Amino acid sequence: MERSLIILKPDAVQRGLIGTIIGRLEQRGLKLIGMKLMQIDEELARKHYGEHEGKPFYSGLVSYITSGPVVVIAVAGANVIEVIRNTVGATNPAKAAPGTIRGDYAVSIGRNLIHASDKPESGEREVQNFFTDAELLQDFRRDTDRWIFEQ
Repeated sequence: MERSLIILKPDAVQRGLIGTIIGRLEQRGLKLIGMKLMQIDEELARKHYGEHEGKPFYSGLVSYITSGPVVVIAVAGANVIEVIRNTVGATNPAKAAPGTIRGDYAVSIGRNLIHASDKPESGEREVQNFFTDAELLQDFRRDTDRWIFEQ
Protein backbone atom coordinates (compact mmCIF):
# COMPACT_ATOMS: atom_id res chain seq x y z
CA MET A 1 0.00 0.00 0.00
CA GLU A 2 1.59 3.26 -1.12
CA ARG A 3 1.33 6.54 0.70
CA SER A 4 1.65 10.01 -0.79
CA LEU A 5 1.73 13.54 0.50
CA ILE A 6 -0.26 16.26 -1.17
CA ILE A 7 0.23 19.91 -0.29
CA LEU A 8 -2.31 22.48 -1.38
CA LYS A 9 0.12 25.35 -1.64
CA PRO A 10 -0.46 28.94 -0.49
CA ASP A 11 -1.85 29.94 -3.91
CA ALA A 12 -4.52 27.21 -3.72
CA VAL A 13 -5.51 28.36 -0.22
CA GLN A 14 -5.54 32.06 -1.13
CA ARG A 15 -7.58 31.44 -4.28
CA GLY A 16 -10.24 29.48 -2.38
CA LEU A 17 -9.58 26.22 -4.23
CA ILE A 18 -9.23 23.90 -1.22
CA GLY A 19 -12.68 22.33 -1.56
CA THR A 20 -12.51 22.13 -5.34
CA ILE A 21 -9.15 20.36 -5.33
CA ILE A 22 -10.01 17.99 -2.48
CA GLY A 23 -13.27 17.21 -4.27
CA ARG A 24 -11.36 16.29 -7.44
CA LEU A 25 -9.11 13.96 -5.44
CA GLU A 26 -12.02 12.30 -3.66
CA GLN A 27 -14.03 11.96 -6.86
CA ARG A 28 -11.07 10.10 -8.34
CA GLY A 29 -11.50 7.55 -5.53
CA LEU A 30 -8.44 8.42 -3.46
CA LYS A 31 -8.51 7.54 0.23
CA LEU A 32 -7.49 10.49 2.40
CA ILE A 33 -5.99 9.23 5.66
CA GLY A 34 -4.83 12.53 7.19
CA MET A 35 -5.37 16.22 6.58
CA LYS A 36 -4.55 19.51 8.29
CA LEU A 37 -4.35 23.23 7.68
CA MET A 38 -0.97 24.54 8.76
CA GLN A 39 1.76 27.10 8.28
CA ILE A 40 5.02 25.42 7.22
CA ASP A 41 8.02 26.86 9.04
CA GLU A 42 11.41 27.34 7.38
CA GLU A 43 12.99 24.29 9.01
CA LEU A 44 10.28 21.95 7.73
CA ALA A 45 10.31 23.62 4.30
CA ARG A 46 14.07 23.10 4.01
CA LYS A 47 13.67 19.47 5.03
CA HIS A 48 10.83 18.94 2.54
CA TYR A 49 12.72 20.52 -0.37
CA GLY A 50 16.15 19.22 0.72
CA GLU A 51 16.77 17.38 -2.56
CA HIS A 52 16.71 20.74 -4.36
CA GLU A 53 19.20 22.47 -2.06
CA GLY A 54 21.86 24.26 -4.09
CA LYS A 55 19.64 24.64 -7.15
CA PRO A 56 18.85 28.20 -8.31
CA PHE A 57 15.14 27.89 -7.45
CA TYR A 58 15.60 26.38 -3.96
CA SER A 59 15.34 29.58 -1.90
CA GLY A 60 12.26 30.61 -3.87
CA LEU A 61 10.58 27.27 -3.09
CA VAL A 62 11.29 27.63 0.62
CA SER A 63 10.17 31.25 0.66
CA TYR A 64 6.96 30.52 -1.21
CA ILE A 65 5.83 27.42 0.70
CA THR A 66 6.30 29.32 3.99
CA SER A 67 4.48 32.45 2.77
CA GLY A 68 0.98 31.44 3.82
CA PRO A 69 -1.22 28.62 5.09
CA VAL A 70 -1.25 25.28 3.28
CA VAL A 71 -3.34 22.13 3.52
CA VAL A 72 -1.36 18.91 3.85
CA ILE A 73 -3.03 15.63 2.98
CA ALA A 74 -1.85 12.05 3.40
CA VAL A 75 -3.29 9.57 0.90
CA ALA A 76 -3.00 5.77 0.92
CA GLY A 77 -3.80 3.06 -1.58
CA ALA A 78 -2.59 0.97 -4.46
CA ASN A 79 -0.70 3.01 -7.07
CA VAL A 80 -1.65 6.32 -5.42
CA ILE A 81 1.52 8.06 -6.58
CA GLU A 82 0.73 7.47 -10.25
CA VAL A 83 -2.98 8.19 -9.86
CA ILE A 84 -2.37 11.45 -7.99
CA ARG A 85 0.32 12.67 -10.39
CA ASN A 86 -1.97 12.00 -13.36
CA THR A 87 -4.80 13.85 -11.61
CA VAL A 88 -2.54 16.80 -10.70
CA GLY A 89 -0.92 17.19 -14.14
CA ALA A 90 2.51 18.35 -15.29
CA THR A 91 4.58 20.54 -12.95
CA ASN A 92 4.48 23.29 -15.57
CA PRO A 93 0.78 24.19 -15.89
CA ALA A 94 1.36 25.40 -19.45
CA LYS A 95 2.12 21.76 -20.32
CA ALA A 96 -0.53 20.19 -18.08
CA ALA A 97 -3.38 18.47 -19.86
CA PRO A 98 -6.89 19.94 -19.64
CA GLY A 99 -8.86 18.02 -17.07
CA THR A 100 -5.94 17.90 -14.63
CA ILE A 101 -5.89 20.16 -11.58
CA ARG A 102 -2.98 22.23 -12.87
CA GLY A 103 -4.31 22.17 -16.43
CA ASP A 104 -7.65 23.55 -15.29
CA TYR A 105 -6.63 26.01 -12.55
CA ALA A 106 -2.98 27.07 -12.87
CA VAL A 107 -0.95 29.04 -15.43
CA SER A 108 2.47 29.59 -13.83
CA ILE A 109 5.06 27.04 -12.75
CA GLY A 110 5.81 29.15 -9.68
CA ARG A 111 2.15 29.09 -8.64
CA ASN A 112 1.09 25.60 -9.63
CA LEU A 113 -1.27 25.05 -6.67
CA ILE A 114 -0.31 21.59 -5.49
CA HIS A 115 2.57 19.32 -4.52
CA ALA A 116 2.33 15.54 -4.96
CA SER A 117 4.97 12.98 -4.02
CA ASP A 118 6.88 11.77 -7.08
CA LYS A 119 7.71 8.19 -6.03
CA PRO A 120 6.81 5.76 -3.22
CA GLU A 121 10.00 6.45 -1.25
CA SER A 122 9.32 10.20 -1.34
CA GLY A 123 5.71 9.62 -0.36
CA GLU A 124 6.69 7.67 2.75
CA ARG A 125 9.31 10.21 3.79
CA GLU A 126 7.06 13.21 3.14
CA VAL A 127 4.07 11.75 4.99
CA GLN A 128 6.33 11.07 7.99
CA ASN A 129 7.68 14.64 7.85
CA PHE A 130 4.21 16.15 8.11
CA PHE A 131 2.18 13.64 10.16
CA THR A 132 2.65 11.57 13.28
CA ASP A 133 1.28 8.01 13.23
CA ALA A 134 -1.46 9.15 15.63
CA GLU A 135 -2.67 11.71 13.06
CA LEU A 136 -3.20 9.09 10.34
CA LEU A 137 -6.32 6.93 10.02
CA GLN A 138 -4.85 4.17 7.90
CA ASP A 139 -7.11 1.28 8.84
CA PHE A 140 -10.57 2.72 8.35
CA ARG A 141 -12.73 1.15 5.66
CA ARG A 142 -14.90 3.08 3.25
CA ASP A 143 -18.12 1.52 2.00
CA THR A 144 -17.33 2.85 -1.47
CA ASP A 145 -14.02 0.99 -1.77
CA ARG A 146 -15.72 -2.08 -3.23
CA TRP A 147 -17.02 0.14 -6.04
CA ILE A 148 -13.62 1.70 -6.70
CA PHE A 149 -11.23 -1.26 -6.35
CA GLU A 150 -11.49 -4.84 -7.55
CA GLN A 151 -11.42 -7.14 -4.54
